[in-house]
Amino acid sequence: MNNQKSNHTMLLVQAAMIAALYVVLTYIANAMGLASSAIQIRFSEALTILPYFTPAAIPGLFVGCFLSNILTGCAIPDIIFGSIATLIGAFFTRRLRKQRMSGSASHPYVSKWLAPVPPILANTLIVPFVLLYAYGIRPLWLSFITVGIGEIISCGVLGTLLLIVLEKYRRSLFPGQY
Repeated sequence: MNNQKSNHTMLLVQAAMIAALYVVLTYIANAMGLASSAIQIRFSEALTILPYFTPAAIPGLFVGCFLSNILTGCAIPDIIFGSIATLIGAFFTRRLRKQRMSGSASHPYVSKWLAPVPPILANTLIVPFVLLYAYGIRPLWLSFITVGIGEIISCGVLGTLLLIVLEKYRRSLFPGQY
């Protein structure tokens, strides 16, 4: 019972730290003017690979994105659907890890290098509609391209670099997960 309670506490603390880090990194990108141009780069989106390491990242990323969108003055549809896009990406990133770890015939090995793909896809498919309906940004096809490029840079490049670094320390940073 105590061990289970300790594990829940650890996951809660991890989720809170991830949410706080997401907010701080979003503020840094905003201060640098990187999160408001045609191709938006949020350093915080690199954290979307964290569900590969811990399930605590799923609520942590969702809450972090939700708070970031509120605190940076986003429109209500952006607060809601942008955060849902992050939640969807986080959930499927975790599912990739579960499939990789199970090793059964119905769940073939899935490379850890695919961890950035779910958040890239979720944001690239959802956020352009948010930009259109919440902010009137047109044309829609161009938003798909610019959001996709921003996500590839933020999640794909920065997220993969983060994954490489965290992979070395995963046992000490995410105890009980491996």
